Amino acid sequence: QLQLVESGGGLVQPGGSLRLSCAASGFTLDYYAMGWFRQAPGKEREGISCISRRADSSVKGRFTISRDNTKNTVYLQMNSLTPEDTAVYYCAARVDFSDTCIPRASWYDDWGQGTQVTVSS
Repeated sequence: QLQLVESGGGLVQPGGSLRLSCAASGFTLDYYAMGWFRQAPGKEREGISCISRRADSSVKGRFTISRDNTKNTVYLQMNSLTPEDTAVYYCAARVDFSDTCIPRASWYDDWGQGTQVTVSS
């Protein structure tokens, strides 16, 4: 079974940056589409971005998702953070041979346990 472990969360000041990592074990990520999501207290899980199995990176505003299949790891670079970005951040995976991805939680099969990101001065 694929296991995903997020890391890199923590406390950051407004305007700062963080890079989250999602390390996979059990299977190679070569055939997986990957997504990053977040969930703030009292809110629904929100899709941030996703990356298809053949893409190297994908930029969406202040967020860049990238992957290094040699390290079986996916990253989320977050810039210009605001308090509204405070949430638990999750990575997710789905086997996909069509080289696509969808930033919708129900599309993914495997999830990490999440890492807390707090943006505060």
